[in-house]
Amino acid sequence: MSLATTDVATHLGTDELEADALIRELAGLPAGAPGRERLRERAIESWVPMANRLARRFSGRGEPTDDLQQTATVGLIKAVDRYDADRGIDFAAYAIPTIIGEIKRHFRDRTWSVRVPRRLQELRLAINDANNTLTHTLGHAPTVADIAEHLGVTEEDVLEGLEGARAYQATSLATPAGDGSGSMELGDTLSEDDRGYELAELRLDLGPALAALDERERRILTLRFYGNQTQTQIAEQIGISQMHVSRLLTRALGKLRARMA
Repeated sequence: MSLATTDVATHLGTDELEADALIRELAGLPAGAPGRERLRERAIESWVPMANRLARRFSGRGEPTDDLQQTATVGLIKAVDRYDADRGIDFAAYAIPTIIGEIKRHFRDRTWSVRVPRRLQELRLAINDANNTLTHTLGHAPTVADIAEHLGVTEEDVLEGLEGARAYQATSLATPAGDGSGSMELGDTLSEDDRGYELAELRLDLGPALAALDERERRILTLRFYGNQTQTQIAEQIGISQMHVSRLLTRALGKLRARMA
């Protein structure tokens, strides 16, 4: 047994030694070699327990364990396919950062209820790590200033990261609200669009637009839309044909649309 193999043996159990042997055998086969695909599948399967252990380290953070294990397996597959034994690095030392990186990307890209900039996503993770570290070293919950000093950022950056973290999980509109009696939900407290404001703005815009029309056009519009008269009735009052009223009405409405647009 070589010195390198002896060193590995002190850190790996029997199953992982066999898994390591599969990886090294796989690395020695050229692409397209007979049996290589089956050997690749066996190598991946042999390292799945390690990937699952890494996934369980991230449990309890709001993601189902099955999803985390699937993500860890994706990272493992990438590690198997990219591993280069000629570089002299043990597969476990190469695979672990690859798998953990895949899990962290899963949290960063897939678990946010509202999309926020990647900078804030990464800052949230850094703040969480700093909070855990400082709580242990200081013996109490760290302040914003403590976290900012630890990360080498400003307090404003920390506050922005904490605010951005609120987008990580959405609150259901069915969440009880109010006095706690259960008679009101969060959705009941949200406002609705009020058409009254839109109509008020429309009336303010309509005044100057009407003023730009000539007197006959304004009269025709008033009789048609406020007096609810037909074009024939308007024609009789003004002393013109019904066809002329129709043309004037169309032209007046076109002017209003153009000015209010």
